[in-house]
Amino acid sequence: MKYILVSGGVISGIGKGVIASSVGTLLKSCGLRVTSIKIDPYLNIDAGTFSPYEHGEVFVLDDGGEVDLDLGNYERFLDVTLHRDNNITTGKIYQHVINKERKGDYLGKTVQVVPHITDAIQEWVERVAKIPVDGDNYEPEVCIIELGGTIGDIEGMPFVEAFRQFQFRVKRENFCCIHVSLVPQPSSTGEQKTKPTQASVRELRGLGLSPDLIVCRSQNPVAKTVKEKISLFCHVDPEQVICIHDCTSIYRVPMMLFEQNVLPFFNQRLNLNYPEKPRRTLAKWKELAERHDRMLKEVTIALVGKYTKLEDSYISVIKALKHSAIACNHRLNLKYIEAADLEKCTQETDPVRYHEAWQQLCSSNGVLVPGGFGVRGTEGKVAAAHWARVNKKPYLGVCLGLQTAVIEFSRHVLGWEGAHSTEFEPDTKHPVIIEMPEHNPGQMGGTMRLGKRRTIFKDKLSVLKRLYGNPEYVEERHRHRYEVNPKLVSQFEEKGMKFVGHDVEGERMEIMELNDHPYFVGVQYHPEYISRPMKPSPPYLGLILASIGKLHSYISRGNRLSPRSTFSETDSEDDEVSELASNLTDCVFGRDT
Repeated sequence: MKYILVSGGVISGIGKGVIASSVGTLLKSCGLRVTSIKIDPYLNIDAGTFSPYEHGEVFVLDDGGEVDLDLGNYERFLDVTLHRDNNITTGKIYQHVINKERKGDYLGKTVQVVPHITDAIQEWVERVAKIPVDGDNYEPEVCIIELGGTIGDIEGMPFVEAFRQFQFRVKRENFCCIHVSLVPQPSSTGEQKTKPTQASVRELRGLGLSPDLIVCRSQNPVAKTVKEKISLFCHVDPEQVICIHDCTSIYRVPMMLFEQNVLPFFNQRLNLNYPEKPRRTLAKWKELAERHDRMLKEVTIALVGKYTKLEDSYISVIKALKHSAIACNHRLNLKYIEAADLEKCTQETDPVRYHEAWQQLCSSNGVLVPGGFGVRGTEGKVAAAHWARVNKKPYLGVCLGLQTAVIEFSRHVLGWEGAHSTEFEPDTKHPVIIEMPEHNPGQMGGTMRLGKRRTIFKDKLSVLKRLYGNPEYVEERHRHRYEVNPKLVSQFEEKGMKFVGHDVEGERMEIMELNDHPYFVGVQYHPEYISRPMKPSPPYLGLILASIGKLHSYISRGNRLSPRSTFSETDSEDDEVSELASNLTDCVFGRDT
């Protein structure tokens, strides 16, 4: 097993996750089996109880693990399925050690950070690194470990010490350290400054870890003289200073690393024997990045949410929309609308924000209402669902988005005044959304209906069934504690709201579709979690297709926008758009070009 540790300096949010994912993509393109581990130094057991404004979205895995959003980056880049133990937190480690102490496993010894906590970290990494993640029973060959936070944080000290020891435990030829640091460029002088990187590397070396690669994050390409200065003061060769500047798309990062000879370095440093050349896989990434940059047509989607001030709050949703838009050769113009701004104008409401929000909604090609918790903004989401239904605008509701669509339909079509969810109004006369009692044991963390669950289609004419390729069932990831009231389903279906997918037992409504509408779909699960750059999520793809007027032709041609199966440079623009989106298995995504 080869281990690659990715640490960060100067500031948090510098892009360690993208760097780690891109390194893994390069190694996997060479035929190696790669896994990833994310370390978060906070005391929480997992990310399940975080506000999205704390650490961005909560990413959910197949096994129900609620983890850091960086694991979503790993899964999307590497196309792997990770597990809850691939996310290590200080809370998990201390809980593990304390449980062992309570059982007497330490034989009366004084339990200390060194060696007990540091040993637990090393043992956890070694154990998780061997778990298969590619859908087979083969152990990974390379494990990429991202250490969250910045070097020098007091919370991260036990982990840094653990890896200082770990490099000797697994031997130098099996351990490599990448340090990601900021190279700022003050506007007052325009000069790129190396001092923050020097200080960060000095602190890392003082803690016992020497970086093998220094990745410089900057706004503009780093000058050769700056690179040489970092090499001189940070005790590495100039070839070991890698420069990653801000670019148009994160899909370009693997190519930027490749062009700076990262693969030959790993081959020499870790004694790797690459089974194959990376050209084919990297050609797909290069084409993906170029298509992202050269798209001329635009599709506008309104995201009506509760946490729109921080983009990371909806990072998987945004990625799923971008995957689908790229597949359709359209540039995504995403409008973030705070749900509360759509609610009825009162004395407390800012009239300017109210009218701006509605102007943005009305000028969009499609509407997406994602999941969320709490009553704030709920009526705004209901209003967005009502507008999309009445005006025949494509609509996709995810989790709470499905529930608010059901609430809207019950009020305005069934005439149930005051219909609501018991989550927001426990005494409502019409409880159309109810709690699942087995998922409310009195604790908040890890008690929802979580992870991969099977959804069975019961309607052969379902739009989503055809978008998925007409399977009998699909498996998607869930994260919710409330559901559509199954006792009222027949009354909804009599008026045209069809629940075309349900769980294995047939009790829980998973997929809703509306008759006589271009695309009005709600799903209880979160399809964004398993969307991939080269394999977008069908519900999101359906929203984009409906928003550009291509859904009917796509389905009628067997999930192809064009009847042809090849693409040439002489095609017209419309045919080019069609062919490049053909089920994402033709052209650049499924064949050599």
